Amino acid sequence: MLDLFGDEAPWVEPLAEGAVILRRRARQQGAALLASIAQIAAQHPFQHLITPGGYRMSVAMTNCGDLGWSSGRRGYHYSDVDSFNGRRWPAMPQGFLLLAQQAAQEAGFTDFQPDACLINRYEPGARLSLHQDKDEKDLRQPIVSVSLGLPAQFQFGGFARGDGVQRLLLEHGDVVVWGGPSRLRFHGILPLKPGEHPLAGPYRYNLTFRRAR
Repeated sequence: MLDLFGDEAPWVEPLAEGAVILRRRARQQGAALLASIAQIAAQHPFQHLITPGGYRMSVAMTNCGDLGWSSGRRGYHYSDVDSFNGRRWPAMPQGFLLLAQQAAQEAGFTDFQPDACLINRYEPGARLSLHQDKDEKDLRQPIVSVSLGLPAQFQFGGFARGDGVQRLLLEHGDVVVWGGPSRLRFHGILPLKPGEHPLAGPYRYNLTFRRAR
């Protein structure tokens, strides 16, 4: 059974050089983070992007910050407006920014200044295939990824798609940070299993903080 309100303190789980899981790091903030997600989604609803190949992504997405993630005929790219309504993305909540900066600091990355937060919503069966985050201009900046809601199997691989992967269970409040020598490792999420989370219901949410410009 999910121990949502357990007293166990957060701890650091190393993955590779420059990559760690900060277990339970955001658990106490979970309700506030989910409330902020709901406010953002009320302005910019979750959408299933269409890949450049014409496929509908199983993961639904919205964004906040100066830039958001988008997809179109010219491929994946960052944009300062929501392509579905033409409006600028909402500002990144202060609680989001502080969490991202503090988690990066705890993982050994100082002065992280994210300008984009991708908000993914997974329903049962949704997945994210192995990929690299390589469209950001400054690859010295880390990626900070926050898991909320249902647990998921995270795949953390090497520098080629065919390399072996670690499979790690991510639970509500876990934060993964990777950068430096691990910045371009492939990673993904296996199909989400059905469940019911006390705060997030039948979903898993993921906040991915990046410095895009």
